[in-house]
Amino acid sequence: MFDTAKILEKAKKSSFYRRLLNFSLDRMIPFNKPHGFHVMEIGDYYLKTGIPYRKSNFNHIRGLHACALATISEFTTGFLLITKLDAKKYRLIMQKLEMNYHYQGKMDAYAEFSISEEWLNNEIYYPLDSAEAVVVICEVKIHDKDGNHLTTGLVHWQIKNWDKVKTKVAA
Repeated sequence: MFDTAKILEKAKKSSFYRRLLNFSLDRMIPFNKPHGFHVMEIGDYYLKTGIPYRKSNFNHIRGLHACALATISEFTTGFLLITKLDAKKYRLIMQKLEMNYHYQGKMDAYAEFSISEEWLNNEIYYPLDSAEAVVVICEVKIHDKDGNHLTTGLVHWQIKNWDKVKTKVAA
């Protein structure tokens, strides 16, 4: 099996490991595989993902489908958060997704999202010291390869300590 943490760290500097990361993400998140989403750049607090202009992502007028754009917004924000949070300690679940569509996508596009250590402390870690759960709103923008601003997504993620989760996880 793949050691995702090591691949992730090496993917920050190596195109080979980014391809390996994308290969493993297709297997870990099979719902996204038909879309062809891929990690283009990854940093400690930054993620850029791509959505190809291809038939599986088209709407009825051969533009990038609204739902495909919403899905890559969810993926981009969630993946960066999950790489920064300890999955054994914190549960992350999407609470709400808001999308604003600005321009019709007619070519490959990319989503970008960034955070900081200060943001993590102020929005997640410190509030969870005194609250059962927090909801963070993550703004993600999608542009096409010509720089046209296609969408702005606001993805609301609920984060809580696993010991505060009341729903049982199926084995």
